[in-house]
Amino acid sequence: MRHSPYQMFFDLSRLAFESNMVIGLRMMKLAAGGPKAISEASLMTSEKLQAASSVMIDGAFALASGKSMESVGKSTVAHYRRQVRANHRRLSK
Repeated sequence: MRHSPYQMFFDLSRLAFESNMVIGLRMMKLAAGGPKAISEASLMTSEKLQAASSVMIDGAFALASGKSMESVGKSTVAHYRRQVRANHRRLSK
């Protein structure tokens, strides 16, 4: 199923907007300092490493199994959006 090239632009724009909201929430937590800030900084870096490695491995297997670049790109954006939404929910509490 082919999607409009504008769909990827829209998905990436949404990801960028949502990511900026999470960055703002994280910055407030980090600026407050203390043990919660240290914990958040540690969680943030470990999540980023885990997400990047997961996306690379999943993408490599998907391409090796014959999936299109478009399909891999779409699943990559979806993966990051799920992570960002989960962080937004957690940080908004």
